[in-house]
Amino acid sequence: MVLIIVVCVLVTLVILSQNPKGGGLSSTFGGSGGGQMFGVQRTNEFLDKATWTLAAVIVILIITANVLQENPYAATVPVNEVPVELPQPQSAPTPDAPATPTNTPPAN
Repeated sequence: MVLIIVVCVLVTLVILSQNPKGGGLSSTFGGSGGGQMFGVQRTNEFLDKATWTLAAVIVILIITANVLQENPYAATVPVNEVPVELPQPQSAPTPDAPATPTNTPPAN
């Protein structure tokens, strides 16, 4: 989980360093001058590839975490070994006996 958060922060920084109009990071570090280390095109390509690579890493890490994570809802005991207490069956009233008991006073 920590690794996923770190990669998410990196992807956010890479995306924020890009300029939607083509300036981006290269113009921040003097992209208009002739003595630059990377050209505008190379910097934009690098940031574009970094964005897609980090996005793919996030997807892979999330799938891996999902597969490796223990399911808290999974049964630890097989279903056929779980003891089940069934209620005692109630006997049905016989035709000879009344269905409801009557309160008769005891004979003295």
